[in-house]
Amino acid sequence: MLELADGMILYHGSYCKVAKPELEKCAKRKDFGRGFYLTSSKEQAVSFLKTSILKAAASGKIGTDQTWGYVSKFRVDLKKELNSYIFQNADVDWLHCITAHRKRNSFNAIEKEMSQYDVIIGKIADDATNATLTAYIAGAFGKIGDREADEFCIGRLLPEKLQNQYCFKTVEALECLKFMEAEKIWLKK
Repeated sequence: MLELADGMILYHGSYCKVAKPELEKCAKRKDFGRGFYLTSSKEQAVSFLKTSILKAAASGKIGTDQTWGYVSKFRVDLKKELNSYIFQNADVDWLHCITAHRKRNSFNAIEKEMSQYDVIIGKIADDATNATLTAYIAGAFGKIGDREADEFCIGRLLPEKLQNQYCFKTVEALECLKFMEAEKIWLKK
């Protein structure tokens, strides 16, 4: 069961160490909107390194020869009460939320509703399932929001196998993350 609990450990995979996350540096059109994304799975954070390194190299932030990244480890310190929303399952509500944030003007009411939360928690599509989400958003399974398209997409995602993601969306939320360490991870060529 997904939760946000005091003392829990979360991980962030990136091309660089991230000791003090800044919202201004976070991309806007991610699954749950602009925010700092973490996971309770160190393996999931490690699997994101290659994508992070490729994006950073393509944008000129790092050299194209970098073959390492970092998994930054944080402890949640709930010194304040955060307004959180948790998607326990990869269901229609979760799918529409991700679509609302990835595709502008697709589900405006959902995007507006989700903007009130400090933290949003739910499943994350991995490299194998991200193509399914992209196809859904592009209309490959029918009109987004139609029951048949929704059910077809969710069925292909194998939701029971998806990892989790925690999106810290506000300064107040980020203040509840205590940096512990960053581990350098070398990628295999």
